[in-house]
Amino acid sequence: MELDVLGDWKRTHNCGELRKPDIGKDVLLMGWVQNYREHKDVVFFDLRDRWGVTQVVYNPGIAEAVLAKAREVRNEWVIAIKGKVESRPEGAENVDRPTGQVEVAGSDLRILNTSKTTPFIIADSVKEALLESGQKTSEEIRLTYRYLDLRRAQMQDRLIRRHQAIKVARDYLDALSFIEVETPFLTKSTPEGARDYLVPSRLSRGSFYALPQSPQLFKQLLMVAGFDRYYQIARCMRDEDLRADRQPEFSQIDVEMSFVRPDDIMAVTEGVLALIWKEVRGIEVPTPFPRLTYREAVSRFGTDRPDTRFGMEICDLTDVMCKSDYRFFREAAEAGGVIKGIVGKGMAGISRKEQDDLTRFTYDYGAKGLTSFRLKDEGWHGPAIKYFSGDQLGEMKQRMDIAPGDLVMILADKEKVVHDALAALRVHVAGKQGLLDPGKLNFLWVVDFPSFEWSEADQRFYAMHHPFTSPRDQDLELLEKDPGQVLAKAYDVVLNGIELGGGSIRINRMDVQNRVFKLLGIGDDEAREKFGFLLDALEFGAPPHGGIALGLDRLIMLLLDASSIREVIAFPKTQTGACLLTRAPGPVAPAQLKELGLKLDLDE
Repeated sequence: MELDVLGDWKRTHNCGELRKPDIGKDVLLMGWVQNYREHKDVVFFDLRDRWGVTQVVYNPGIAEAVLAKAREVRNEWVIAIKGKVESRPEGAENVDRPTGQVEVAGSDLRILNTSKTTPFIIADSVKEALLESGQKTSEEIRLTYRYLDLRRAQMQDRLIRRHQAIKVARDYLDALSFIEVETPFLTKSTPEGARDYLVPSRLSRGSFYALPQSPQLFKQLLMVAGFDRYYQIARCMRDEDLRADRQPEFSQIDVEMSFVRPDDIMAVTEGVLALIWKEVRGIEVPTPFPRLTYREAVSRFGTDRPDTRFGMEICDLTDVMCKSDYRFFREAAEAGGVIKGIVGKGMAGISRKEQDDLTRFTYDYGAKGLTSFRLKDEGWHGPAIKYFSGDQLGEMKQRMDIAPGDLVMILADKEKVVHDALAALRVHVAGKQGLLDPGKLNFLWVVDFPSFEWSEADQRFYAMHHPFTSPRDQDLELLEKDPGQVLAKAYDVVLNGIELGGGSIRINRMDVQNRVFKLLGIGDDEAREKFGFLLDALEFGAPPHGGIALGLDRLIMLLLDASSIREVIAFPKTQTGACLLTRAPGPVAPAQLKELGLKLDLDE
């Protein structure tokens, strides 16, 4: 095969654009062969590129050498074809394909490259590949040969739509006078809630850079610099445990603004999200989004990222059930815990095994047992019913709007355990009942987060977000008196139970910053060591400012109804942080370590 296989051939059209008005045109297409087949001396194959698929036909009667070459072709070979656009025979149209009313009658062909047999079928989607091959293509194989997986129309469409979403965000923010500024990848290690990825310095042996967990400090410096409105499609790196919606490296739509209040940042965020859903999916998203305070969200749904597509809200029964003869409830309340429950509408008829499965489900969240009551037409049923009075059951029925046929599920424990378990249980039950409507988009804001959370283990307060989050003005007097009651100018945007992003107004006054550091047990020397460059900047006329970071990968996952963020990232890592394609991470040569002044100590 010659090196310059294209020669003077230049494609005239892509494989997704030919239609009936093109009939009679001479065309030259290039792409990958898909679904090669022969029928009565006629050679058929679909030619695929990024834009689509066109059927090509080589009929007897053309040059024998060309027909022989067409018979050589196999799936995933890269070829160029010349031919004339014709109408498909009546009854042979493919109504599911945009090019399905036409085909190209081939007159010439060049083989640009061959291909080995691929480890899985390159069908439009993974589901179609499963149907064609009769066997499952594992995610491990897909990630090992990701460049082949990305040939699928479904995967290409996802990355194209990701591009479109980013472009929508860029254009929207540009129209609002935001400017895009790139911030460093090699920076100083600062505490931001997760472990840093460290990079050893060759020129300063024994010293390390850190890869950025976020551009947080740099975007605040840009506000001090007077840029007023910044954004960036930022790459972030965090060395943390992974799951379906988390990667060691990920992208954010990062925004910061000066002279603003939370309402201003929320309005910009709502505009970005609504426009992305409209332009990429054609879905109108109503704004403004509803708002819940942190305390209201946790009280009603058990979590600060509630899924509000269905009811099944958590009801507090502590004051009623603590007076019962049920020892389990009474002891939990006496120990300072809570008694709360949810109602499964129409679930009174579930089997004993199903009920036991629900109980076991709550164990993963620290619960010690799930107490269930069933209300049937003839009355209450359940092993614990005998411990409750008619008045107590009546009060529970009224508060929780229980009707015959319903199942009541109650937990008694420490407040965090009860909230965590019931938050997960309500979503789990809703999924089994078909209440998680994928076509329903319930955006909302969670606001008024606590500024600080108390650690029983360390007997000290920690910043709930980061130490530069501004407390509410009216709560400043509580910083020294009652830190646990101080609320922050912080806000998270949530969609269907998944946090899309979060942000806050930042502290811009050194007197307030020093009070917060003191509360967190951060002394002057430690503050200077960790954040000195930012603290210096705050003393040179820092304006009031704040921002938000939207998780781009999660956003795209929800936008495209994908099962995990790995499905919307070109080259993702596994849940162990491995890249199966490049086999990273991997060992390095001893000479590289020596050059950096490093020695490995792998002993446990």
